Amino acid sequence: MSSGRLELFHLIVDAGSARVRQFIAEHELVDAVSFRNVAFPEHLQQLVARGGALERVPALDDGHVLHSGADAVIARLKAHGDVGRALR
Repeated sequence: MSSGRLELFHLIVDAGSARVRQFIAEHELVDAVSFRNVAFPEHLQQLVARGGALERVPALDDGHVLHSGADAVIARLKAHGDVGRALR
């Protein structure tokens, strides 16, 4: 991850991806996450280069680990949100 931000690899038509996007919106994390729709070849290539796969979206790259699946992504986002609150 080059920007220092969390990167969400997702598909618009995927139910798990939709659940993650809703979580991001409801918890005001939109400014912390860059969205990468893997329907675009360049975003899919970025995901694959990080060890992910189209079959395992949503996936969240936190700069250290690629978290795959809606439950894992939401768990990581919750941890990010907790850190943000602790620093305020």
